[in-house]
Amino acid sequence: MAGYYEGIKVPWVPTREEFIEQALDLAQVGKGDILYDLGCGDGRIVIAAAKRGARAVCVELNPELLKRAMENAMTEGVAHMIKFVRDDIFRVNISDATVIYMYLLRSVNDLLKPKLKSELKKGTRIVSLDFEISGWKEVKVLRVSSPARIGTYYLYIMGISDS
Repeated sequence: MAGYYEGIKVPWVPTREEFIEQALDLAQVGKGDILYDLGCGDGRIVIAAAKRGARAVCVELNPELLKRAMENAMTEGVAHMIKFVRDDIFRVNISDATVIYMYLLRSVNDLLKPKLKSELKKGTRIVSLDFEISGWKEVKVLRVSSPARIGTYYLYIMGISDS
């Protein structure tokens, strides 16, 4: 399955279950946060964030994946804490986010830079798995591993990383 963003094909590769809590810890996600997962797939990140008390927004273009995310959130009892948005990540207003999660391609991250700069408030945390945001300075880099996979999380903070 794939989503299409500004004509770019982005394959859905889910974040490994064993990496989710590490991502949320890195961004210090908790009560009072509003986490947006851009390209949320089956909803695993937003569900984990909601279980920590955060409100979450699951943005997904693929209707089958969005339906799966809704079903998974209902099964986990946190659907009431998650807003599900079927739209292109470039069109959704993200200005109320305190945390952004992205597992997109570097080329898509780079296309998102103007949107992130114009819509996000100073202090908003951005976590990207495996793909950096070119020209921005990460606040922290976290290498994660499991027997099947090695990954890298990049943490950016608006007002620090983008200047």
